[in-house]
Amino acid sequence: MVGIDHYDNDEFDDLHGAVNDAVKVAGALERNADGSVNFATPRLLTGTDPRSAVTKRDFKDAVQELFADDPEIALLYFSGHGYIEDAGGGYLCASDCRDGDDGLPLTDVMKIASASKAQNKVIILDSCFSGDAGAAPLDASVAQVPNGMTILTASTAEQFSMESGGGGIFTTLLVDALNGAAADVLGTVTPGSVYAHIDQSLGPWAQRPVFKTNIKKFIKLRTAEALLDLRHLQQLPTLFGSATELFQLDPSYEPERSGAEDASVPPPNPTNTARFWVLQRLESAGLVRPVGASKPHMWHAAMQSKGCELTAQGQHYWRLAKKQLL
Repeated sequence: MVGIDHYDNDEFDDLHGAVNDAVKVAGALERNADGSVNFATPRLLTGTDPRSAVTKRDFKDAVQELFADDPEIALLYFSGHGYIEDAGGGYLCASDCRDGDDGLPLTDVMKIASASKAQNKVIILDSCFSGDAGAAPLDASVAQVPNGMTILTASTAEQFSMESGGGGIFTTLLVDALNGAAADVLGTVTPGSVYAHIDQSLGPWAQRPVFKTNIKKFIKLRTAEALLDLRHLQQLPTLFGSATELFQLDPSYEPERSGAEDASVPPPNPTNTARFWVLQRLESAGLVRPVGASKPHMWHAAMQSKGCELTAQGQHYWRLAKKQLL
């Protein structure tokens, strides 16, 4: 995690949120929502003032050290100034940069990461012109992303990375995504879901995030708080015989009574109420919906002997559960 606020040369204004951004990202990645260890304690390289300036040599050494090992995931995050020139491509600017093209070239970062034996290499950049990462040296419109690499940047190769409220807009959304805004019903946060969240949220801003990846399957960046217990999803094929089947309900599924029911209304059945509780949990996560009731609530569907069905997302999870992929 690299965050650089202080720059020695007047060519680059000091920043005021880059270090804080690096600290926030490290905090989000270090542990999952349940307190379990996620990434090993992230190394923080921060340039807060002249006494803690991050030189290009410091920066490159840290990148080389990160990618020298062979972990499941090696992740590099950078927040600071970026620079680009027509002939030389993009650069990440360390504290001792004088004119930009003496920073750490993005091509060097890509070469170091590409040579790594890490199963997955993730590079996240919150700097101006960072979208140049992974561009072909001779044609910036072509991406060269080796197997096992994912790149997520705050802006394109032609755009500035904007700040607001003492931090980068991109990183604020990144941290929100990691903390659960980009999680699926099981709490899993992937690079793809992070990008989707940031891209949608940046709609009105004059910068577009860039996502480049060459992987066989999405990796998990973090596990946020889950909307559902895995066991509930695994019950889907038991509850619904097919993805499009209607689950027939009746009053015996609903445990609550108003006391004014007709004597013909059957009493709650413990087996059915247990199933109904799971169906309600699935409904709260948007996987099940009531059908045919006078009001769109599961209580009415049960008391009026109607039914419920899987939503499109529910059908997706039904298929995963049926194939025992959950």
